[in-house]
Amino acid sequence: MSELPVYVLNGPNLNTLGTRRPEVYGRATLADVEANVRARAQTYGLDVVFEQSNWEGQIVEWIQQARTEACAIVINPAALTHYSVAIHDALEMCEMPIVEVHISNVHRRESFRHTSFVSPQATAVIAGAGILGYELGVDVVAQHLGLR
Repeated sequence: MSELPVYVLNGPNLNTLGTRRPEVYGRATLADVEANVRARAQTYGLDVVFEQSNWEGQIVEWIQQARTEACAIVINPAALTHYSVAIHDALEMCEMPIVEVHISNVHRRESFRHTSFVSPQATAVIAGAGILGYELGVDVVAQHLGLR
């Protein structure tokens, strides 16, 4: 069991879940995602720090904080996935499980979404499972921590 929490980090526009393109992202809100993640993490005895920002620098700050204050990171960088060298570099410094999550299957969408600057740093990538992907990310973390 880990005394450190899992950081669940969310990038730009994820605060609009439930209203933005529900045909792609569904009708669940980010609050719904957080409740589901906390419930799943609790089954493993894990705490969660759940954050969302539309600002790249804030996400980098949380990643840097996680280096000493978290046991793992589950991250949906949203649009920042496809161009943020800063997030890539921050994750590169983390010596812990990192799970990249995308609600939609980015590989079935526009070609610019097929490139991820996060995937090379990720322990696992989950895409296209809807908001369940976040819970699966917690499962992956638990497995890597020997809790599952």
